[in-house]
Order: sequence, then C-alpha cells, then structure tokens
Amino acid sequence: METKANYVLIGAFTIAVATFGLLFLLWAANYASARNWQRYDVIFNEPVTGLTVGSSVQYNGISVGTVEELKLNPEDPRMVVANLKLQHDAPVKVDTRARLSQAGLTGSPFVQLTGGSPNAPRLEPDAANEVPIILTEPSALQNIADTANRLVERMDRMLSEENVERFANTMANIEAITGAVGSQDADLKALIGNARRATEQLNTTLDNTNRTVSTFDREFAQQLPVLVAKLDASLAKFDSAAGGADAILNENRTAINSFANDGLGQLGPTLSELRALVRDLRRISDRMDGSPARYLLGRDAPKEFTPE
Repeated sequence: METKANYVLIGAFTIAVATFGLLFLLWAANYASARNWQRYDVIFNEPVTGLTVGSSVQYNGISVGTVEELKLNPEDPRMVVANLKLQHDAPVKVDTRARLSQAGLTGSPFVQLTGGSPNAPRLEPDAANEVPIILTEPSALQNIADTANRLVERMDRMLSEENVERFANTMANIEAITGAVGSQDADLKALIGNARRATEQLNTTLDNTNRTVSTFDREFAQQLPVLVAKLDASLAKFDSAAGGADAILNENRTAINSFANDGLGQLGPTLSELRALVRDLRRISDRMDGSPARYLLGRDAPKEFTPE
C-alpha cells in the first residue's frame, strides 16, 4: 500500500509540473506575441461594406497586420471603430492616415495606411485613449460616391420643371425665328448679295490701300537717307549759330550789363518824351486837316471875290 501511495504522489506531482510548464509556455508565448504586436484604433466616418474581422491591413501596399474587431461607435452610430493588430515595428507616425481600399474591382476591402514622414514622432496613446487612434481620410470609393451624388444633385437642379419649361420656350423661339427667316427668303438672298458686293469692294479698297502704303513706304525709305542728311546739316548749322550767338553774348557781356543797368533806367523818361512828341504831332495833324492856311499863316485864308 505504501508503494502504491508513492506512485500516486509521483504521478500527481508529474502532472502538476507538466501543467505548470504548459501554462508557463502559453504565458511566455502570449507575452512574446504581445510584445511583437501593437494595437491601434481607426474610426471611419463612412460605411465599411465588405471589411471583416481578419481583413488585411497594409502600409503602402505591404501587409503589416489584420483587423481584430469591428464595432459601431456607441456615441455616434454613423462611425465605425476598427481595432487593428499591427506589427510592433510598423512605422505608424502621428501623420499616418488610414483609408478603406480595395484590390481591383472585385477584390476584398482592406485598410490601407499611408503617410508617415521620417521626422514625424511615433503615434502613442494619450490620456483620453489607451489605444492610439489613427486618423482617417476618405477612400477613393467614397470620393467617387460623393462626386456622383453631387453630379446627380446638379442634374436634378438642371432638369427641374422650371428649366425644362425655359428650354421648351427657347426651342419655340428658335423655331419661330427660323420660320421668319424662311419666309424672307428673297430679302435674305438680296442681303447676302449686297454683303458679297460690299465684301468685294472692301477687298478692292484694301488692295489699293496696301499698294499705296507699299509705294509710300518704298518712297519714304528712298528719301529717308536724304532727309537724315539734311536734318544733320540743319542741326550742325543750328549748333554753329548757337555757338556764334554764345560767342557774341560773351564778347558783349559788359555792354549788355551796362545797358541793363543804365540804359533801362533812361528808357522810361525817353519813352515819356516820345509819347509827348507823338501827342503834339497828332494835334498838329488835326489842325492841319481842319484849317491848314490859318495854321500856317496865322490868319484865315482870303475869300474869293464873286461879282454880282
């Protein structure tokens, strides 16, 4: 009985040690795995149709992890929170952006990470969030959908009842104008003929004008050297005359200064005497015109005797 009890104790101890070792190995593997992976959250503001748990996460086209969980934001059900499990050495920076992408037209959706400049710091959790949150940007499919929605809205406004009525009125006006032009066929032909003749006359006038301008240009080009030579000669003479006048002024500067100082002072009295002389001469002329004999002889002219 004692030997059998020893075997039971040894077996129980062996099982306990094996169980402990297995648990230790699982813990070590989990710890090593946890050290090799980093979790991030991505909040999408658009539907994530086709994205599932286990979908790939790529960084510039290279797989760096998977989607671990998808759920709606409890505070705003329009947002979708995706929990990502990425490699610990994945260079997720503060300027890294996530968007929903798709491999081809029929491929499965996945999360695409882009950006991450070399000098940007690594994305770390903050006080409000234990898990770092990667900011998102609209996907290409979302951009296409938004653009299509805007185009549809514009088409709706363009094809409104009011615009359709305006288009119909415009077409009716065009048809009326076309009918009026068709009814004035003879007048239209005459107008076209007059326009053609006016165009021919204008072409003839332009041809004559071109020939006149060409002749003038040719004659002017021929006369231009002669005109330039005459202009040079005239300028030379003008320079010579200006030099002579300058020399005369320099030679007579003393006399001119004397005249300016003394002669101009005497010019006033001389002009006054000249004005008095002119006034006296005017009085003499008036008296001569009225009675020249009396003015010259100092008495009246003798009267002629007329016999009775």
